[in-house]
Amino acid sequence: MENVSITDPREHLNEEPRDDFMDVAIGFGGFFGLLFVIFAAAVIIKLIIS
Repeated sequence: MENVSITDPREHLNEEPRDDFMDVAIGFGGFFGLLFVIFAAAVIIKLIIS
């Protein structure tokens, strides 16, 4: 395994470093924000109708 070539796909040389925790946190936050906007719009529409 010492003679692994540069073109070996197992090297993963082109992968960008990612912060998985922050990706998940931003995803949860964004989805929560979207659902909150939908909820707020539904409440406002209900108040206008009634």
